[in-house]
Amino acid sequence: MKLQLSTWPEVEAYLKTSTAILIPIGSTEQHGPTGFVGTDALCPEILAGGVAEQTGALIAPTVSVGMAQHHLGFAGSMTLRPSTLIAVLQDWINSLARHGFDRFYFLNGHGGNIATVSAAFSEVYAQASLGAAPSNRPALSCRLRNWWDAPEVQTLAKQLFGGSDGQHATASEISLTYYGYPEAAKRAEKGAAEMSPRVAPSGGFTDATDYRRKFPDGRMGSDPTLASVENGRQLYDTAVRALSADWLSFANGR
Repeated sequence: MKLQLSTWPEVEAYLKTSTAILIPIGSTEQHGPTGFVGTDALCPEILAGGVAEQTGALIAPTVSVGMAQHHLGFAGSMTLRPSTLIAVLQDWINSLARHGFDRFYFLNGHGGNIATVSAAFSEVYAQASLGAAPSNRPALSCRLRNWWDAPEVQTLAKQLFGGSDGQHATASEISLTYYGYPEAAKRAEKGAAEMSPRVAPSGGFTDATDYRRKFPDGRMGSDPTLASVENGRQLYDTAVRALSADWLSFANGR
């Protein structure tokens, strides 16, 4: 059940059964020659749909632009400042809390969001502790989960891709988006001819210029030619099982 495809009476009815909401969050940034610019937002969005089918969760609109300043050297990448993303998340949470939601499960697809989302949670909790929260806001609980963190998902990725999954434009995330959008995958796969070496280098970086210089095609440590719709299906099934259990635990107050 998607919030944006629900009527307000349907949302009121949902709130009589649960005060938890699932919020996909990701990024809009380059993912190498074969990965969609929206990969980090599409992955949690795809998986949230599976979790909702299994558990009846209500899914909020995806927060699709995150912290991605280091990717701005590649066409199509977008970013928010840390302070902007914190403010956005506070407003999302406070808006939904006004209606009675009090448990916010953020399903994350972008590692660069982790520090800022955690800071946003701290701001939300500080409002309550300092007596600055809106008077009609209930006590809130927030959880951040990276879709790839489940041990079952990590084990499967190792089996499928060995040491070539990498750190960015990974075979795992690209496989998952190919599963979700197989027709678009046929077009994107043509970029494989541009990749050399087959496994991209790894290392650190600072700003967008430094990133583009060190990783000229956008990948970090990965070989996304290993990505496939079938691999994405396996990752989807495994991740949905793990995330559904975690969502139910959180939604039920555990």
